[in-house]
Amino acid sequence: MTLPRIYFPFPLRSGEIVTLDKQAAQHVLRVLRLAPGDALTLFNGQALDDRYGEYQSKLQDAKGAVLVGDFIARDTESPLHITLAQAISRGERMDYAVQKAAELGVTQIVPLITEFCVVKMVAPGILPPATLARPCASQGERTGKRVAHWQGIATSACEQSGRVRVPGVSAPQTFADWLPAVNAGVKLVLDPLAQTTLRQLPAPQGDIVLLAGPEGGLSDAEVAQAKRAGFTPVRLGPRILRTETVPAAALAALQVLWGDWA
Repeated sequence: MTLPRIYFPFPLRSGEIVTLDKQAAQHVLRVLRLAPGDALTLFNGQALDDRYGEYQSKLQDAKGAVLVGDFIARDTESPLHITLAQAISRGERMDYAVQKAAELGVTQIVPLITEFCVVKMVAPGILPPATLARPCASQGERTGKRVAHWQGIATSACEQSGRVRVPGVSAPQTFADWLPAVNAGVKLVLDPLAQTTLRQLPAPQGDIVLLAGPEGGLSDAEVAQAKRAGFTPVRLGPRILRTETVPAAALAALQVLWGDWA
C-alpha cells in the first residue's frame, strides 16, 4: 500500500518534528483517518545534497505534528521541461487541465487571457479606469484566489502521482504581454487546422512551451501572432478535442515520443 504523501513547503530535516498547516492536518486526520503512530510521506520539492526525494515520516499526535524520518532519494521528474500556457476556461475545465498537466510532468503552468476566453480575470499590472477601480479591485482579489486554487490542485496532483517537485502556477497574463517574453528551444501552438503532427517534429532540444486555447480556441490572429513569434502549429489528430482534453493529450504524446514514457 502506498503511504499518504503530503507536500510541506518548508525545510525538512530527519529527526525533527514539524507541524502540518490546518488544511493538511485536517486532510490527514479526517479524510485519510490517520492516527498517531501511522506512517506518511513528506516532501518539500527541495534538493538535499543535489538529490530530490521525500521523507518517510510518522504522525505524532491528533494536532498534525509529524516526526520527520529518513530521506529517500526519488526523482520522478520528466526529462522534458515543459511550460503549459493554458488559456483560461470555465471552472472544472480549467481545474482538470491543471490537474492532469501536473500529473503528466509539466514544469510550469501559465494561465492566459486570450481573445475567446469566457472567464473574465484581471492580470496583474493592468490598471482599470478610475471609475472601475473598486469593482476591479474585487475582481483582482478573486483572481488571486483562483490562482491559489489552481496551485492547490497542482499540489494535490503531485501528492497523488508521486512527484517530488510541484509545478508553479503563475499569475494570469494577457496573450499580448506573454507572447513576446517567451524564450524556449521548442515553441508549439496546438491548432486543429495545422498540417504538422507531433510525430513529424524532430526530438526537442531545450525547454518546451506548449500553447493551448480556451473553449472557443485561439483566434486566427493569435495563431498568426504565435507563428510570427516562432511557434510551430501542431495538431493532435483528425478530431477536435475539448479545451480540458487538449493539454492532457498533448502532454501524454510528448512523454511517449520523447519523455519518460518513451
